Amino acid sequence: MTPIRTERLILRNWEDRDRELFYRINSDERVMEYFPFRRDRAQADVKMDELRAVIDRDGFGFSAAEIAVTGQCIGFVGITRTDHLLFLPAGTVEIGWRLAPEFWGHGYVTEAAEAWLAYGFETLGLEEIVSFAVRDNSRSTAVMERLGMVADPARDFDHPGIPDSHAMLKRHVFYRLTAKDWRARKKAAR
Repeated sequence: MTPIRTERLILRNWEDRDRELFYRINSDERVMEYFPFRRDRAQADVKMDELRAVIDRDGFGFSAAEIAVTGQCIGFVGITRTDHLLFLPAGTVEIGWRLAPEFWGHGYVTEAAEAWLAYGFETLGLEEIVSFAVRDNSRSTAVMERLGMVADPARDFDHPGIPDSHAMLKRHVFYRLTAKDWRARKKAAR
């Protein structure tokens, strides 16, 4: 992937130097509050390698986000295909993120996500980008709303990958943003 630069960030493919941070965000209780699992180091390494391979194949994905002036990786933000979620229509692309807690509240996710929306709509020519989160995950839904995404309650769902032992994490709210609405929002902001 060609790195994407924002005002403060570089969005790029994963590098071996990111492994410690990737493990940390995938095992941190606060970061993973709305997930039914925590990854150990070996599992995190495998997942990071999977994300890197997706980016190598597609040219986009859940990419590393680093602070441009320090080179410090802070987590990931990106867009990716949802082909592994068979209940979504083929070709659906989601936007998602996960940052280390010390980087929450600084606008990094919104800044990076705006760049990925531009990439998705302008470069890839997507008609819609979606996002979803556990119903009670107000931090993520607040980001979705800041991005101009709209809740679509008719598409809310019980995530099939969440075991019954974690029933409170099953219900997911669904948000979407169309290219048309994204362009209108950008035009209005000028």
